[in-house]
Parts: sequence; structure tokens; C-alpha cells
Amino acid sequence: MIQPVQSGQALLDDIDATHPGAGEVAIWWLGQSGYAIKTASALFYIDLYLSEHLTAKYAATEKPHVRMTAAPLRGADIRNAEWVFASHKHSDHLDPGTMPDLFAASPGARLVLPAALVEYAADTLGLDRARLIPTRGEETIRVGPLTVHSLPSAHPTFEHDPASGYPFLGYAIEVDGLTLYHSGDTLVYDGLAERLKPFAPDILFLPINGTSERLAQLKVPPNINAKEAVTLAQAVSPRLVIPHHYDMFTFNTVDVSEFTRRADAAGLSYAVLRCGERFEWRRNAV
Repeated sequence: MIQPVQSGQALLDDIDATHPGAGEVAIWWLGQSGYAIKTASALFYIDLYLSEHLTAKYAATEKPHVRMTAAPLRGADIRNAEWVFASHKHSDHLDPGTMPDLFAASPGARLVLPAALVEYAADTLGLDRARLIPTRGEETIRVGPLTVHSLPSAHPTFEHDPASGYPFLGYAIEVDGLTLYHSGDTLVYDGLAERLKPFAPDILFLPINGTSERLAQLKVPPNINAKEAVTLAQAVSPRLVIPHHYDMFTFNTVDVSEFTRRADAAGLSYAVLRCGERFEWRRNAV
């Protein structure tokens, strides 16, 4: 099993002790699509999967979710959370094994999530409804120091509901002179690049696991693959691309070297992170 570069209290201490300046960001990949992200005025977490919930759920099925990377933290370890984001309902993005414990450990934490998931989060996960911040997609909300633009994701379709909006979201987050876009799980649909360009994102966080004939047979929703991630980045022109959604489950992963090979050929700037490692980036250094 892949071991995180940092984990437990050492990782938490590193997050607390890191103080980015204006135009700077510190990022810790926490596995799959999950990150801790810290700027000059904000610390926020997104799409955390820090449990063995899916390993237990699918143990006796055709798609056993065998972990490849050990969890660097547990939800109960996170006592410093103010803002947490979930892009959609799937448990490796809104984890029943993480979020209730995180809410208990960080009593001031608020969760930004698709409006379509409020009932699930409150009634099934037991999260305090007053601490949920719903967004419908195609709208902008202010969350503390963060300006958050919620954008539709297609996983694999939009499943838009007139009452609750889009259940699959990506977030373009503006904070401290930076704009960061995390797609959640999505395909590259017509118009996605055009939606992103006006925000001029500095960093794109994109999945690269794609799909396969076997995954399609198992009815696993498809995702952006390495080639599509590079093509999208070329269209949007970020300063940096960070790939994710690999090295978590043995049945649904890819070799990140395909992404790096394609990104090199396209002349893209990118960073391949190691779980639990602090990565620091400065906008004016590029």
C-alpha cells in the first residue's frame, strides 16, 4: 500500500504551521480527489475520502474497492476545518465515513454542497442542516473569504432538476488573488471550456481515471481521462494542472505517467502530488 508522505498529527501540524502570502497557495493531496488547500486568508477542504467506507460496502461484489493509498487522516482528526466542499453524492467525494466525524471534531465547519444533496446530508449522514451551504450550480456565492462559482459537471449526464439544480458540481474558487477550479467528477462536455475561460483559473484540478470497457460493464460512471484533461487544459490555459482520481482503488485507477507524457508534449505546466505532501505554488512565479 502507498504510504502518505505525512499523516496524522504531523500532517495536521504542517497544515497549521504553513502560512501562504498573497498570491500563494499550499496544497496537500489527501487521496483520490481530496485536498486541503490553504491561502493567505483561508483553509478549506474538498472532496474528502478518509475512511474505508467503500471497501466495506463493496467487499463481496464484482467491484471490490481495495485501497491503494493509506488514508493520511481520519475525519475525527480534522479539528481546524471552517469550509468544506463536496462536489457530488458519491462516497469518495461526500464520505459517510468522514463527514460526520469531521463535523463533530470541527464544530465551526460549514459544508458547501449541491442543493440536491441537502436532504441526504442532513437525514442520512446526520449533518447539522444549519451548517450546510447549498448551491444549485450556475451561481455564485460568498463563503467567508471565498467567492465560489458553482458550475455543472456531467457524471456522465447533468441530471438537472428545476427545483434543486445540478447534483454534480465543479467549483471555481476565487481567494487571495487566485482562482482554483476543482471539477469534481465529470466528462468534458460541450461548453465546459467556455464556462471556465471567463474565470481565468490559475490551477485546474482534473480527474484522469477515464473509463474502460470493464468499468462500463460494472456501471461505474466515466470520468475525464488523461488525454481529455490535457485537451481541456489547452483550451482553458491555466497556469498549472494538478491530476487526481487515481491510486485509490485497484479496480479503477490509471498510471499518472500517461498524463505527464501528454502534458509534456503539449507544453503544459503541471504538478503531480504525493499524498500528504505539502505543495506550494506562487502565482507571480510563473
